[in-house]
Amino acid sequence: MDALQTLLRTDILHGPVIVGAYTLSGAAVVFLLARRPTARWLMTVAVVVASGGVVAVLLWFFLVRVFNVFGMGLVPVAYAWLGAACAAVGIALVNLWKTRPARRILAAASVLLFVATGALGINAGYGLDRTLGALLGVNVLPPIALNPAAPRSTPVAGTGSNPGSRGDPNPDRTGRALWQTWNPPADIPAAGNTGSQVIPNTVSGFLSRPAGIYLPPAALVPDAPALPLVIMLLGQPGNPDPEYVAASLDREASQHGGLAPIVVVADQLGDPSVDPLCLDTAKYGNAETFLTRDVVGWAAANLNVTHDHRYWTIAGFSNGGQCAISLAAKHPDIWSNVIDISGESFPGSEIQDQTLNDVFGGSQAAYDAQKPVNLLAGHRYPGTFAIFTAGAADPGVAAGQRMLVGAAQAAGMTASYAEIPGVGHEVGALNGGLDAGFDALYPRLGLAPPS
Repeated sequence: MDALQTLLRTDILHGPVIVGAYTLSGAAVVFLLARRPTARWLMTVAVVVASGGVVAVLLWFFLVRVFNVFGMGLVPVAYAWLGAACAAVGIALVNLWKTRPARRILAAASVLLFVATGALGINAGYGLDRTLGALLGVNVLPPIALNPAAPRSTPVAGTGSNPGSRGDPNPDRTGRALWQTWNPPADIPAAGNTGSQVIPNTVSGFLSRPAGIYLPPAALVPDAPALPLVIMLLGQPGNPDPEYVAASLDREASQHGGLAPIVVVADQLGDPSVDPLCLDTAKYGNAETFLTRDVVGWAAANLNVTHDHRYWTIAGFSNGGQCAISLAAKHPDIWSNVIDISGESFPGSEIQDQTLNDVFGGSQAAYDAQKPVNLLAGHRYPGTFAIFTAGAADPGVAAGQRMLVGAAQAAGMTASYAEIPGVGHEVGALNGGLDAGFDALYPRLGLAPPS
């Protein structure tokens, strides 16, 4: 079991695994091409490479356009890896005939090698699944030890604050924010802790994977203050991995005496191959109820967070970004802040016809009612603070985010937009969006002086 856990935690973005795969694949291609350069062989190679390109296009069409396996279009480097892998597999296949046994054995083994290397290359193009376990959808994070506060009578839902609670980020009684009253102990940890927790689906019955948890340095000391709460949602396909938000908030905490929000990276998918749209549906289950009742109820009961909902945030990336703004629009009594990082413009935007028929029974009106721009229209959110971000090299998503900023501002939200230079719809957009979002949000959460 220890060996399996070690294997699942293997880094597949950097280091010997991916470098070894690239090196072995390159050597195998050279070996398989190294035959007497007759006109027949050169023509065979040309046909095989062209056929590999055709197969790559067909795979793209069915995986992306028909079945939407990735929940989005592919980044350019992913297309390159798909084409290269298909061409390499073709070169291996033609080496199975009229060659020596040793060459046939290597060719057969190379098919698996090329497929694995292509998968690693495509994954590295996005940079989101850092370990083999993450790529396979297997949770490898150990359970995290929690440090909950003493039970409080403040209700989970609603906008009422609890000004008498010790450590609230901005208790009304003193008028002083947490950054003004917090004195970090000398032995405060330099970084927070991450781990996982199973969140019971008592109300929703929604089948989810274990949530990722981030506890900042200020949550790990004796007599820790009650801290703001962030519910984070990642993309589809994807895993509830807390490492990205932990890296961003550890940087913020290092500049603010260890102060940072406590984060629950919830699983809004259940199965990474499907998209429940963060809604309660007959087809995919009660994802919305899971997030709005089970997750927030568990967090309030088990984590040392403030129960003042002015300091609660819903955040998300890609699929999770669309969920974040939609949930903030529908449940302002729960979340007063939202960070939408490279979010889709509306649920199922990549497969609209399929979503319309499978989820909404063909009712365009029901579908339109769940689009964030329509959820925002006709409502007022004077107490909501929203940050939208997108990669500069992701023009379609960036245009949608700018549209949503306007809709949020028209609905009374304090909304802003940040564009992350030089990145597309991948890990750079996630990391940059987290940094930009929390930079803007820290004063709002009482964790830093007003900027």
